[in-house]
Amino acid sequence: MTTFHELGISEPIQRAITAMGFEEASPIQEKAIPIALTGKDIIGQAQTGTGKTAAFGIPILQKIDTNKESVQAIVIAPTRELAIQVSEEINRLAKYTGIRSLPIYGGQSIERQIRALKNRPQIITGTPGRLLDHIKRKTLRLHHISMAVLDEADEMLDMGFLEDIERILKETPKEKQTLLFSATMPRPIQTLAERFMNHPEIIKIQAKEVTSPTVEQVYYEVSERQKFDVLSRLLDVENPELTIVFGRTKRRVDELNDALNKRGYMADGLHGDLNQNQRDVVMKKFREGSIEILVATDVAARGIDVSGVTHVYNFDIPQDPESYVHRIGRTGRAGKTG
Repeated sequence: MTTFHELGISEPIQRAITAMGFEEASPIQEKAIPIALTGKDIIGQAQTGTGKTAAFGIPILQKIDTNKESVQAIVIAPTRELAIQVSEEINRLAKYTGIRSLPIYGGQSIERQIRALKNRPQIITGTPGRLLDHIKRKTLRLHHISMAVLDEADEMLDMGFLEDIERILKETPKEKQTLLFSATMPRPIQTLAERFMNHPEIIKIQAKEVTSPTVEQVYYEVSERQKFDVLSRLLDVENPELTIVFGRTKRRVDELNDALNKRGYMADGLHGDLNQNQRDVVMKKFREGSIEILVATDVAARGIDVSGVTHVYNFDIPQDPESYVHRIGRTGRAGKTG
């Protein structure tokens, strides 16, 4: 394994990495950081949880000119949760550099964001819709960007953000470094890369550890009609402290949520139709334990990190193996079993 020390990272960032408790670089970091530091464009094919935030966060920080007052790097992410998570991690890495990252997303007061932008952060992490909003209002100017990152590009495609991303990238200088990260490489993402990237290096990280050894996995073959009764029975027998139940569609989530509440379980639903405020309320209840069951769709569950989730139930089979891994990874975190 390569240590961060060997990757040519500046001393202040090195200090922050050590303070965060990291010693060895993950495979994506080991491959991406040296290439990114040379200024080349990169396409990184990597799953969530491979350490890709630091893989682009470190090169961004290393390239920021602290004497310049303008926004110099932008990270575009599919969900508000991810935008916040990325911003927080970049700020942790930036601890000794004097560089600041600001998250911008829908659901938070735009006036508050405009005030925060006046404090001149050098890095912006945001969701496509809200970034465009600021660009239109001229409260965010991207003319001095030297780096752009597209994080979880395939998720953004699924959520219908492709046109917004193109509009945002058109506002940035032609001469810049672009990094794109995606778990899968569908055709529209390849086309986007061809249009906006300059001879990118392709880095593929094979997901070695597919599922977590700390999570015990069990499946039951039941007919559609029996599913709900089996779920209720399992909830009664296993009596989980905090649990997430995954449904494939928003409608399914609503139906399950209603049915569970009618049977006396403390449940609430989370899906893409809820506005940000509603989502925050649901998550707060779940974190505090005033609801014991969170019923969610895949998109809604991206980036959910609640400690103490003991069980995950897949009421519907997910679309692909990555989603399955992502779902069951909500439990068995931080050394606990699930």
